Amino acid sequence: MTLFLVTFLVMGVAVLAMAVGVLVGRRPIGGSCGGLERLGLECDAGCDKPCPERLARMQSQSREQP
Repeated sequence: MTLFLVTFLVMGVAVLAMAVGVLVGRRPIGGSCGGLERLGLECDAGCDKPCPERLARMQSQSREQP
């Protein structure tokens, strides 16, 4: 029972810390859309349907190429 309470307390503190971070104006935790590309990597998940930002970027890149 003690292990459960300690685990519950640790998880509660982690959730509370994330909530406080959002409340003070930091960006909330975001998804992976564009995250790997910022590191110079492609999507490892093999996304069939890219997010709107990536789709727009891909379309603009295809128009720029001769």
